[in-house]
Amino acid sequence: MSSSGKTITVIGSGLIGRSWAMVFASGGYRVRIYDNQPGLAAKAVTEIRKQLGELEEASMLRGELSSSDQLALLSSHDDLKQALEGAFFVQESVFEDLAAKQSVFQAVECLVGSEVILSSSTSCLLPSNVFSAVQMPNRCIVSHPVNPPYYVKLVELVPHPATLGAVMDATHTLMTQVGQCPVRLNKEIDGFALNRVQYAIIAESWRLVEVRHTHKQTNKQTNKQTNKHTHTRMIRVKGEGMMVRCNWNVTRYETPCALSHTHRMHTK
Repeated sequence: MSSSGKTITVIGSGLIGRSWAMVFASGGYRVRIYDNQPGLAAKAVTEIRKQLGELEEASMLRGELSSSDQLALLSSHDDLKQALEGAFFVQESVFEDLAAKQSVFQAVECLVGSEVILSSSTSCLLPSNVFSAVQMPNRCIVSHPVNPPYYVKLVELVPHPATLGAVMDATHTLMTQVGQCPVRLNKEIDGFALNRVQYAIIAESWRLVEVRHTHKQTNKQTNKQTNKHTHTRMIRVKGEGMMVRCNWNVTRYETPCALSHTHRMHTK
């Protein structure tokens, strides 16, 4: 897939949206950033300008283009229709609220052609729920990044039950082309794969504390000192601490153990 002249729209200008914009720009794509709060998309571009400069100075800039060339690929928009013009791929990155995401995709679907892929950054909401109100769920997919996607490259591709194989293939190709490490899930499952693995580790950590095999302080130290793993899951845990991440992700489950006991039929 060549990025030349192709446009991606990122909806939502928060941390995830900005990071996605940087990832796509690093691959040479034109990126239109939209936010429904006037001025926030422009502020996002300003913040990205600063980050790209710092990354280039530290020799950590992704892609083959200079920071100025990547910045030139970005534009900010307060009008959704304008932001979607010419886009072949839409990456939604609004806050983790089902109604908000459903509203976004309903609005987007009315403004784009049937060939445009609609992708959500949701961390735990099932695709069948996120895209329940769209007319063409066969072109919809969840691309769940590790936060933030610019620095941790793993991304889960989770299909809606109706998602076409061609949509999965195209999204996988795009993510690979921009330097991410996409992992395909064959079907949707509560918590996806990444969070389920994380919660299994968290559940066992709590169990060890409960049976007094470890001390709580040991767990805190372990969170801070895990430094032998170089990618994906452990970068995420090392940066934030396992128990802190528990409170940041998949918050609809009442306990750390709940996820590991949910929908076991999917793992058999």
